Amino acid sequence: MTDALIVIDMQNDFCPGGALGVTGGDVIVDDINARMSAFGAMILTQDWHPAGHSSFASSHPGAKPMDVTDMPYGPQVLWPDHCVQGSAGARFHDQLDTDRADMIIRKGYNPSIDSYSAFFENDRETPTGLHGYLQTRGITALTMVGLALDFCVNFSAVDAARLGYDVRVETSLSRGIDVNGSMDAALAGMRAAGVALI
Repeated sequence: MTDALIVIDMQNDFCPGGALGVTGGDVIVDDINARMSAFGAMILTQDWHPAGHSSFASSHPGAKPMDVTDMPYGPQVLWPDHCVQGSAGARFHDQLDTDRADMIIRKGYNPSIDSYSAFFENDRETPTGLHGYLQTRGITALTMVGLALDFCVNFSAVDAARLGYDVRVETSLSRGIDVNGSMDAALAGMRAAGVALI
């Protein structure tokens, strides 16, 4: 077993009607479920923010969602409050087959730093522990799907490639937000990092 499917942030707040709903985010769930049996391991990531997280626009007086602010670790898009720990919005989509998951990685729980990537917080240094888990299991090839393609899927894929994994992103099983050209930039960045876009 050397391959794993990583399903990124298939949560209610990222699906239509959620606090940060991605267009078409819910229509990929059944096809993601159907892909799970093709992999030796299956990992879910879950955005898991405390209330008042520093990446929320509501934590910055006068700011509005999609503004960009400077954080100690670099530029940060300010988001609507989303995926707050224990909330309905933070739960996985009801139709997602979570029973098949070998591991769930929660990220973004540090109140002072966001975490798009499944591997590192946004300082690009603080690990989530996923890399160690995959190494322990001898997993070398990763396929990623989920939400949002231009943020959490993108950052996860690029980090995985940087760590030496063979990485594929199935774009048909992912959907993006596209903030100020973020989709084109993400696709170009993934290709440049050696990620295969399927």
